[in-house]
Amino acid sequence: MSTEAANDLLLRALLRQPVPRTPVWMMRQAGRYLPEYLEIRGNAGSFMNLCTNPELACEVTLQPLRRFRLDAAILFSDILTVPDAMGLGLHFSAGEGPRFSRPVRTSADVEALPVVDPGEELRYVMDAVSLIRRELDGTVPLIGFSGSPWTVATYMVEGGGSKTHGRIKALAYDQPAVLHALLGKVADVTCAYLNAQVQAGAQALMIFDTWGSVLSPRLYREFSLDYMQRILDRLQRQSDGATVPVVLFTKGAGPRLAQMADTGCDALGVDWTTDMGEARRLTGDRVALQGNLDPSVLLAGPDVIRTEVAAVLESYGDGPGHVFNLGHGITPDVDPDHAAAMIDAVHELSPRYHGDV
Repeated sequence: MSTEAANDLLLRALLRQPVPRTPVWMMRQAGRYLPEYLEIRGNAGSFMNLCTNPELACEVTLQPLRRFRLDAAILFSDILTVPDAMGLGLHFSAGEGPRFSRPVRTSADVEALPVVDPGEELRYVMDAVSLIRRELDGTVPLIGFSGSPWTVATYMVEGGGSKTHGRIKALAYDQPAVLHALLGKVADVTCAYLNAQVQAGAQALMIFDTWGSVLSPRLYREFSLDYMQRILDRLQRQSDGATVPVVLFTKGAGPRLAQMADTGCDALGVDWTTDMGEARRLTGDRVALQGNLDPSVLLAGPDVIRTEVAAVLESYGDGPGHVFNLGHGITPDVDPDHAAAMIDAVHELSPRYHGDV
């Protein structure tokens, strides 16, 4: 297994080092918009069968790299593997998304959660990481990831997805000690899980905080950002003599980007509701920025896609520290040729923002 990436643009950009063009990858780049993914998903029998089989997880991780000129692979897995390993009975219902058979609602439920060893209960993830790194053979870097403790806990308490997050927000207001105990346990497992991914071969890490924006500013700091900070403080940030960059992404973060930049992370994900130039101003060039094309742009034609890519590049402006991405995951209704149009536009239009590198 090669210890370096022949194309290391992503790693350099995340560390705000000069690059000849803006690197590009897509959240959910291995997914249902690709017919080859749908074929493997059908043969696997279930989404969890796909996630827990290292060979299949490796194959779907590599599929988009065969189609597109991407600058990174991201591990194919799910943010709910951690609570699944805690014994909550994760299953996916057609049309309903993820559900837990045994949600966490009381102090006794929290106390009963087992200590999870990622090298044991989540061994299938580490095996997938190792296999992907070997198959990539140094062509592009591999990104590992997890959910944020708050986002993972929302599913654990609600029992699945929720429009209002009423149960967990009630817990935050009425029984904060119980919620802190839960978040502490999830943070500890998540930190060990991410460190195990690095030891297995992940070269960058991303923490997805999908639901942090449903909290008020005070509660966001207390129940979301502070627990991402706890993880950051204990992450393995070096491997094989190289820095392992860490990206934090809170969907809908907006003005919270400034305090997120204070955590010591290397980069922040930015969704399409915040202008990249404004995000850069808020963070004072202290961190790299990743984003932020609206995924719905990919439902338009190639000319529109090119125009919108140009607008994102221009909004960030000159200099290092930009990783082009969607503002959230690519959606299943996107034509793969439209994703290719976006990627090709980044390749063509971004060098002018990087000078003579």
